[in-house]
Amino acid sequence: MSERYQHWLLSGGIGSGKSAVRAMFETHGLGTIDSDSIGHSLLEPGGAAFDRVAEEWPGVLIDGVIDRGALAKIVFNSPDDLAALEGMTHPLIFGEITARAQRSEGPLIVEIPILRPTMWDEWQVMVVDAPDSVRLERGMRRGQTEEDLRARMAAQPTRGEWLAAADLVIPNPGAIEELEESVEAVAASLFGRG
Repeated sequence: MSERYQHWLLSGGIGSGKSAVRAMFETHGLGTIDSDSIGHSLLEPGGAAFDRVAEEWPGVLIDGVIDRGALAKIVFNSPDDLAALEGMTHPLIFGEITARAQRSEGPLIVEIPILRPTMWDEWQVMVVDAPDSVRLERGMRRGQTEEDLRARMAAQPTRGEWLAAADLVIPNPGAIEELEESVEAVAASLFGRG
């Protein structure tokens, strides 16, 4: 396999099944990174973005902890606030991913909820795809409100934009068993992992 395409970005809209796919790749012995977990750690007390976020949005600080749900309600309803948060966190997240990728000795799959950041133009992109109605249903089953889900979806690329950016699409319209078969086929064909 070309060294150039050893690392992949795994992306897709909220509720598409990115996290499930990343976990499945892990079961096939592939290295993965969850960018959301890096982002969450930045917002923990003592995290690299904690002070700046708490200063910018003091109302989300509850008992010394940033309430990520309250922060999400603000930023996913305000493009300016979302841009401000991303400006504080994305460079830190991208820096950590880059550092881990440089230390990686094999293929790496990075789950990231945005489209092709320019700093990784040479990486290929896998997109997990599901119809918007399915994504909404999944999110509501996880306890999110339809209003919150629609706000997050509106802040993300459209389904067509995700698909246009993909070098490879993993369809996820239904049963988990079908998704497992798709991931197994990708793991075998791209990485020689069965």
